[in-house]
Amino acid sequence: MGIAYERTHRHGWWWKTLLSGFGLWVATIVVTVGTLNSNLIPTLILLGSFLVPFSVVLFVVERLTGTLAPVQVFLAFFVGGVFGVLGASVLESDLHASAWIYFRVGLIEEFVKTLIVVVMGRQVRPKTASQGALLGACVGSGFAAFESAGYAFNAALTTNGIDLGSLLQTEVMRSVLTPVGHVLWTSLLGAVIFGAADQQSARYRFTKGVLASFLAVAVLHGLWDSMGGIAAVLAVIFTGNAVPVLEYGFLRPGTDAAVASLSSTFYVGGLIIVSVLGLAGLRLALRHHQSRFRTRPSGTDIA
Repeated sequence: MGIAYERTHRHGWWWKTLLSGFGLWVATIVVTVGTLNSNLIPTLILLGSFLVPFSVVLFVVERLTGTLAPVQVFLAFFVGGVFGVLGASVLESDLHASAWIYFRVGLIEEFVKTLIVVVMGRQVRPKTASQGALLGACVGSGFAAFESAGYAFNAALTTNGIDLGSLLQTEVMRSVLTPVGHVLWTSLLGAVIFGAADQQSARYRFTKGVLASFLAVAVLHGLWDSMGGIAAVLAVIFTGNAVPVLEYGFLRPGTDAAVASLSSTFYVGGLIIVSVLGLAGLRLALRHHQSRFRTRPSGTDIA
């Protein structure tokens, strides 16, 4: 039996780290632009990619209970993140462009992260939905951090040298969206998996609810990744004269601007809808399984 950890005092280290880290990131940008020192690019990538995900980990550490120890949280972040991107990269290497590629990517990446949650949390007792959500958030944060570093690196490389503006734009966008992307999806799966576990033996039980949640999260992931294409199609459809004009193989400048503006609106709106669905799913999973945990038969041993 593992050692139980009482709830830690909330010192707010997560937001203190977030604010101080943001200051360091801004300072690094200023020095990089001022000195044109390319040696600072890795620092920019690491700070920008890891700041928000690592702050999520500190948020989790301040809310630990049961036998989920801080060392497990940090291992879930670093080891889970590395194995997550490696596993996803291997499984995605044979994917070919198709209308369903993003949904296949969603299935693969959520499967890899779920496997890591299951392995990292096998000794955790009791397996409550909240503990699963916290562990899942850490695995998702690690995956997001290492994946964002890769995207930032690719954005910086151009035929004309390093594109600092593209690198920073990529980091800002991915940092802002991280909490409602990989972190949210894996947190939801962790909550459902732990909530469905047997409370006496702490063994996993892969029920229909777990499978349904996995498929739902994979679909949300696929919708998120494909939202750019979906938004563009919707923009063309809802722009009155776009479809007839496209019959000639191009869009007039005025029509093109209208389509681009509408596409951006649909894109942002689509991401908001997917995020709200994910948050609603997490809230529902936590309430359902916490209610089940509280109403277990009296005298049941969950240790």
